[in-house]
Amino acid sequence: QLQLVESGGGLVQPGGSLRLSCAASGFTLDGYAIGWFRQAPGKEREGVSCISSGGVSTNYANSVKGRFTISRDNAKNTVYLQMTSLNPEDTAVYYCAAKRFSCTVPPLLFTTWGQGTQVTVSS
Repeated sequence: QLQLVESGGGLVQPGGSLRLSCAASGFTLDGYAIGWFRQAPGKEREGVSCISSGGVSTNYANSVKGRFTISRDNAKNTVYLQMTSLNPEDTAVYYCAAKRFSCTVPPLLFTTWGQGTQVTVSS
C-alpha cells in the first residue's frame, strides 16, 4: 500500500542537467524525511542526499555538493532531485526512500523504497 515511484531518469551528456521525481502513493510525505540513493554498476549503494520532513534541513554527499539540489512539494506528495553539471561518475540507478521525520534522528532505517530510475551520463 505504501509506495514510492521515481521518474525522470534518462541519458544526458556530461555537463547536462536532469530532474528526478519521487512520488508517493498510499501515504503522504509530509511526515517523512526522504533520501536519494544511487547504485552504480559494480559498486555499493550510496547515499546522495536527504531532506527533512519539513524541508528545512538538507544534506548531500560530498561528491554532489554544489551540483545537486533536493527539494520537496508536499502538496504534490513529491520530492525532487535537481542534478546539474552531471559527470559520467553520476551514472547509476537512483532510488528514493522514506523514513519518519528526520534524516539523522533514530531510528535511521529507511522503511519504504522506490524501484529506481536509471541515470546515464555519457557522450
